[in-house]
Amino acid sequence: MKKLILAFAVIVIASCSKTQHDLTVKGSIKGLKKGTVYLKKIQDSTLITIDSLHINGDPTFELHSAIESPEVFFLYLDKNSNEDNRIVFFADKGITEVNTTLKNFNYDAKIKGCSQQETLEEYQAIIARLNSKNLDLIKENLEAQKNGDSSKINNIGSLFNNLTKRKYLYTVNFAINNKDSEVAPYLALTEIYDAKVNYLDTINNSLTPKIKASKYGQELQSYIDAIKSK
Repeated sequence: MKKLILAFAVIVIASCSKTQHDLTVKGSIKGLKKGTVYLKKIQDSTLITIDSLHINGDPTFELHSAIESPEVFFLYLDKNSNEDNRIVFFADKGITEVNTTLKNFNYDAKIKGCSQQETLEEYQAIIARLNSKNLDLIKENLEAQKNGDSSKINNIGSLFNNLTKRKYLYTVNFAINNKDSEVAPYLALTEIYDAKVNYLDTINNSLTPKIKASKYGQELQSYIDAIKSK
């Protein structure tokens, strides 16, 4: 009987001593032999490191963070200092899996986690097409400047403006259609922050009370208030 009580006590102590984390980000970086993985987020307009892990041989990792509501995190690798080589993702309480490769750290990333991440990926799929068209226009504009073709330069300028308007309108419509997701105010703050304030107001006014009270909902309201006070 005493042995049973002792065994039970050991189990209780072990379970109590195990740290409980709001958020666990785990996964693997194929091809990575040695390096440091960093979990970061923006706090008070500054990118800060929340957790990190040095990898030596085993490409798997597990990082942790406190979290109150869904928000965006960044996964960095010390070998990749370029912003394009960071992985951006939405996370919520629980487990988020991020699997990628060393060769294409950002582009090969497969993320499995919260519904907000799925919504963000849906938006990114469409925006990627618009960004591709934008790059094509940049190339055409450089060629036109090289040839001194002022007529074509003016035409490309008009196409640029139309493409920008399309992006703004698509973002506004997407946010309104996802007004019950934290992704909506996040997109307003990061994708069309320089748009006319009425675009931002349209998104803000469509948000559900829960999203208005979220991290990005409050930040969007503060941002709009700051613009209008100028």
